[in-house]
Amino acid sequence: MDSQIVLLLGQDGLTSGAIYALLALSIVLVFSVTRVLLVPQGEFVTFGAMAMAGMQAGQSMALAWLLLGLAVARAVGALWARRRWPGPGDWIMLGYAVALWALLRVLPLQALPMVVQALLTLALVVPMGPLLYDIAFKPIASAHSLVLLIVSIALHGVLVGLSLLMFGAEGARSEPFSDGGLEIGPVVFKSQALWVIAASVLLIGALYVFFDRTLYGKALRATSVNRLGAELMGISPAFAGQLSFGLAAFIGALSGILIAPLTTLYFDSGFLISLKGFVGAVTGGLLSYPIAALGATSVGLVESFSTFWASDYKEVIVFTLILPFLLWRSLTTRHSEEDA
Repeated sequence: MDSQIVLLLGQDGLTSGAIYALLALSIVLVFSVTRVLLVPQGEFVTFGAMAMAGMQAGQSMALAWLLLGLAVARAVGALWARRRWPGPGDWIMLGYAVALWALLRVLPLQALPMVVQALLTLALVVPMGPLLYDIAFKPIASAHSLVLLIVSIALHGVLVGLSLLMFGAEGARSEPFSDGGLEIGPVVFKSQALWVIAASVLLIGALYVFFDRTLYGKALRATSVNRLGAELMGISPAFAGQLSFGLAAFIGALSGILIAPLTTLYFDSGFLISLKGFVGAVTGGLLSYPIAALGATSVGLVESFSTFWASDYKEVIVFTLILPFLLWRSLTTRHSEEDA
């Protein structure tokens, strides 16, 4: 291994680590606010990548149908639970889904600029986060954490099956944002890799400003510290859950858009990607955002260098990293039974 190979592996590791860091942040956010370990986080990545590639191929209606179905399911669920007509929010979401479905039917998707395709992809995927929270988790928000985990795993299975139904078993890959790259010494950094790193850094900075300077961000922070105390201060737990799931869907969809030009993704690729983000999140105890981001970046670097030294065992090496952190957390954390 010479310096050129080290730089190349470092480039790949930082690119992957930037994505894992974003997913780790979203996993920590959702868990700290709602106690839900978001196993389906990877499906947002898959949906973002597949929708972007589908638009460039002129085929994007599958996700539009899914969004419409989720909006209808939420309205029906509200009618069933409250025994009255759905509220204004349900009708607004249903109207949004219908309008977006109709817009995608008439737009020349292949001819649109790439930035417009990306915005339409986000418009499709991001609302699915709050919808999935309202349908699957809001009715059982006060349930035991184990129940929430079981529902999360079940939701992951459902979404993977729907992904196979919508996109098929073939992989998809979108066009890169730009051609060329940046030459630094003997190494040429791919332009798409630079896009990934730059977008990840900007998004992490934007999240820091959001949580530190905005009212909604402070409300989420308060909910993550003490849900009951936040509720007593007038912060709606349901709104906090919807907002956290919406941010997770946004981060996942954006991650899918960013990595789709770099690698071919399949209907079930998102799970393995989010699992590596989960390894990073565990390093922070599912509580610390900076440590989770740093741990996820380290996961990307370890994965990249493991590919060179022991490619057959790279996944084993990456997921083995979680064991010492779990052991350390188990020995240093005071355990208490959660009330059922």
